Order: sequence, then structure tokens, then C-alpha cells
Amino acid sequence: MHNRYRTHTCGQLRTSDIGREVKLAGWVHYYRDFGNLVFIDLRDREGLTQLVFDIDLCGAVAHEEARKMRSEWVVNITGVVTPRDANKVNPKLGTGEIEVRVKSVEVLSISPTPPFTPAEHETINEEKRLQYRFLDLRRHEMQETLRTRYRVTKLMRDYLGDRGFWEIETPFLTKSTPEGARDFLVPSRLVPGSFYALPQSPQLFKQLLMVGGCDKYMQIVRCFRDEDPRADRQAEFTQLDVEMSFIDVADIIRIMEGLLRTIWKDVLNLEVPDPIRQMDYDEAMTRYGSDRPDLRYGMELHDIGDLGRQTDFAVFKNAPMVKALCVPGGAKMTRKETDALAEWSKGFGAKGLAVTKVTATGLDTGVAKFLAPIAEKLIERLGAKEGDLLCFAADKPKIVHKVLGELRLKLAKDLQLAASTQFAWVWVINFPLFEYDETEKRFSSTHHPFTAPLDADLPKLDSREREVVESIKSKAYDIVCNGSEVGGGSIRIHRMEIQQKLFSLLGIDDASQKSKFGFLLDALQFGAPPHGCIALGLDRLVMTLRGISNIRDVIAFPKTQSGSDLMCGSPSPLDEKQLREANIRVLLPPAKVV
Repeated sequence: MHNRYRTHTCGQLRTSDIGREVKLAGWVHYYRDFGNLVFIDLRDREGLTQLVFDIDLCGAVAHEEARKMRSEWVVNITGVVTPRDANKVNPKLGTGEIEVRVKSVEVLSISPTPPFTPAEHETINEEKRLQYRFLDLRRHEMQETLRTRYRVTKLMRDYLGDRGFWEIETPFLTKSTPEGARDFLVPSRLVPGSFYALPQSPQLFKQLLMVGGCDKYMQIVRCFRDEDPRADRQAEFTQLDVEMSFIDVADIIRIMEGLLRTIWKDVLNLEVPDPIRQMDYDEAMTRYGSDRPDLRYGMELHDIGDLGRQTDFAVFKNAPMVKALCVPGGAKMTRKETDALAEWSKGFGAKGLAVTKVTATGLDTGVAKFLAPIAEKLIERLGAKEGDLLCFAADKPKIVHKVLGELRLKLAKDLQLAASTQFAWVWVINFPLFEYDETEKRFSSTHHPFTAPLDADLPKLDSREREVVESIKSKAYDIVCNGSEVGGGSIRIHRMEIQQKLFSLLGIDDASQKSKFGFLLDALQFGAPPHGCIALGLDRLVMTLRGISNIRDVIAFPKTQSGSDLMCGSPSPLDEKQLREANIRVLLPPAKVV
């Protein structure tokens, strides 16, 4: 680290360096002026070092410079490492046993009073932090997260490189495809009226690499989806993309488990189970109401349809499905709180949420009177105890699972239910290949239209009966940790005739298949090997490692909830010259009538 500005970082010096002359450079974190003595905490990404400006050592000029310094000035000093007084040792700092007595100082850059300092971020709203992201990046938590992100990407490259994977770049300017989320579109100046699309994933290109004989591909790649950002999703994101030839599901899982074990051991010194548990999609939905179940606590869903039909409660007697959730200790919730849950559930398509409380004598409050004939059997089936809250959903299976699955997560967080483990891993496998879109009155792909069905379900591709098509299972798999899907993939279709059958079930006619996917179909007819992949979301993986709930806190320069970059001021209009060069005319939506 010996250069003009520094011999050490601000987090590096220890008692073994006492007596050494050093150079340090960084930002003024704190300053304290005691007249003849000025104390400054100097910060860089590696830590803090306390500087002491003693007028007798540094001289009047340097001492006066120190008295002028303020937060976030950038300075360069030369000084001597000395021990701190025993009663002034700071055990929270790696450098807490020493200080540097300054001999000379150079101010490299001054700063006006910043809108906030790195130590103040908790009291600053997120919009302000994102507007001044270059200041927000200076805080210790953000720098540790970016350090973790770098470590993870290096581990990924090293681990996969050692196993024969090649990192190959795929195009950012691609062809728009009709399936999946909305594309970001880029106009072509050279071909007026035509557009590129930014890739939602390198999906088709990595398949073509397998057809091209590359065998093992990986890439840490930016992807783009024009959809509303959420706490765990951004319009542009980064993923580890992997594709392999001549493999099956077990091979992908084995490689990825080894990678996850390497990451968790290196970053957290924790073990990942070997092997990671696998759970069928149908089991996950039946027991947890989610295809990304959080297994750190219980609260499983129980089917009580048979018991419901033994009551006169019409809501239960006539519903296609009735399921219940037992919330440990939930009886302490007030009527106002449970009413709020019922209103909240409507956001997931429910008509409401039935609840009752378990007491020493049975059930009380809520729908208790309707459940009297089955109260004893209900308590036994749910394993309920005095002080528990029982929640019920009665509707179509899709709505019941969605409502109770989300409710399970919400109540576990709100009631701070104890987790049985710090990290709970599970592979969810055998997803449905298709979903039926009630609005469009057609089938859509559960994952994407290039996913292979289970071999036993191949004959079902010739059917057009809704129940048959909906029963087709796929060779798809997701890796879930603590209720978050950190990655997913599938074995691909490698035979052209099967891919064409799947396109047909999705309502894509022959002409559209040729115009939109002709290059893929051409590739599949020229000897495509069996192949499959997985993509791990780098942003979500780092969120999980760091225990962060907001994806914007693991990305150096993220977008807001509305997709804006507050620092750069994008998206922004283009001037007329730029629009003409790109052959674009802007049509704004009509103004809303107030």
C-alpha cells in the first residue's frame, strides 16, 4: 500500500505498529477540538483511525488546518503510531488501542456541510439517501455489503471455473419475445421502426451455447424486466447464470449445493445441509400455501373441508376448499387487530378471514359459535393449545393457499415467532408446466416456455383438456432459503417437435413460432444435447447473507419503488434531435381529469 498518499489503510494499524511513521488518507468522520489538541477520526472503507493534532508536534500551521476541518473533508496525513492511554482504549475498533500523532497534513478536498453523514443514515429517509447515494455508499454497512457482494461473485467464478465452466458473454441487444414480463425496448436508429429488447435473462443464448457444444457455461449478468419494483425486486438486477449439457436435475442440484456450501462457509463460517431437503411443489402448496416455504417455524396449513361440512356454516359447507392455520400465542391479538387481518386478506383475493381463539374450555370469539359441533376435533387436528389463534380461509384452492401462505409469513414476522434455525433451505421441485390464465382464457408457462415436462407427462402435450394440461409437471426446481427464492431453473426442451407442441399449447401458431423463435427451432433440429440450467439471484443471495430486507440496500446504484434514479434524474425526456435520430415520435397519455 506504499504510495504518495498512504502506507496503511485506516483499519489496519495495531499495537505492533507503535513507533512507526505512517501515511493515512481518508474522510473526516468525527472531529473534536480541545484547543491545543484536536482529535479527528479518519475513515476509509477499511475502518477508522484516531488522529491527534498536538500543536507541539505538528506545528501551528498543521494544527490550524485541523481546527478548520469538518465532516467529509478528504485529508492526507503523516504521523507516528502511538499507544492510547489505557482508559481511552476503544474495544469496538480494530485500531482502538492506538492513535496516530500527526506530524504533517494535506487537505485534498473540502466539503460543504453534507445533507447527512454516514453515521446519520438511520434518521434519513430513503429518498434522500438515494438522491445522495455517493454519500450513502460511505457508510460502513453499505461498504460491508458491497464487500460481501464482491466476495460472493469471486467465489462463484472460482468454484465454477475449477469445475470446467467457461464465462461467456451474451448480447444485451436482443429480440423481444412475447412470454414473461414486459421487455425494455431500445429503438434501432439504423433500422427505422424496429426495436431491440434488453434481455430478461440470457435464456435463449445459453441454450444456443449448449447446441454450439460449449458444454458448461456461466455468467454473472445484468438482466432487465419492465415491471414494478418491489422490496425484493428491481427492474435491472444481477444473476449468476449457469447452463450445462448432458445432465439431469440431480447434476444441477449437486453443483449448486456445493457452491452454496462454499459461499456460506467462506462468508459466514456456517454449514449448509448436505444434502439440502427436497419438497414437491404440491406438498409445498398443501402444507405451506407457497412455492417458497419458510421452514424456520411450523404453522402448517390443515385441510378441514371434511369437518367444515359437518357444520351448518354455509361459508365452510359450500366452499371448494377450507383450510386452517394455528397461530401459537395469537389469541393475544385484539379484535381490532384480527379485523385488520380480515381486511388485509382481501388484497389477495379473499372475501374475508374467519378467526377464533382457543381457550381453556374450547373456542371463543369470532366464528366459534359456528364451529361448536367440530370444536374438539378441530383443536385436535390442528394441535392447538390454549392461547392460540385459529385462522380459516374458504375459497378456490389458489386463493386459499395464497391468503394463508401470506398470512403465515406476516404473523410469523409480526408476532416474532422463534425460528428453529438461522437458515432453512429447501429445493422445491416438480412445478406445474402450465397455468391457466382466467383473464386471457389460455394457458401460460409457469416458468417459461422452454422448460421440459417430466418424461411420464410427455403424452399429455397432445391433449387440449384443461385438467389434463394443468396436471403436466415440469423438470423445474427452485432453491429457497428462509422463504425467499434465491434461484431457480429447469431442464430444457432439446427436441424441436416437443418445443413446437409446447408452443402450440400456449396458443403460438406456426407462423408466430417461426417469426419469434425460428432461430431456436432451427438450432434444436441440428442435434441439440440434453441440457439444463439454474440462475441464482445475486441481489437476493446477498440480502440473505447480510440479513437485509430491502434489495436497494445491496445494490450500489438502485432504482426507487417507481423505477426512478433520484441521483441521476432518470428516466428523463429526450430532446427533439435525439428523437429524430432514433426515428421516434412520443405520444403522451391523455392528462387525467381531476
